[in-house]
Amino acid sequence: MSPIHPPIAPSDPRMRDYTTPQVTNLLRELRERGRPFGILWGSAAATETTLDGRVLVDFGNAPVSTLLNLLHLLRDIEGDEPG
Repeated sequence: MSPIHPPIAPSDPRMRDYTTPQVTNLLRELRERGRPFGILWGSAAATETTLDGRVLVDFGNAPVSTLLNLLHLLRDIEGDEPG
């Protein structure tokens, strides 16, 4: 079973390191993992817009931390932590 992850804050300095291609891959994973739970964001995409150096995700301009927190929850539910 995977460990429970504490939420990542939008101001976490690590959020500045994510690139648009990386965020796009995370969104792809979210769509795959979220589908069985009814999490559908077909139009979500990484934007070229940044806020204080962080890439925003276009589903209400959410920070990458929101995407990562959702993925951590789904991974914890599935008991599947990557690599």
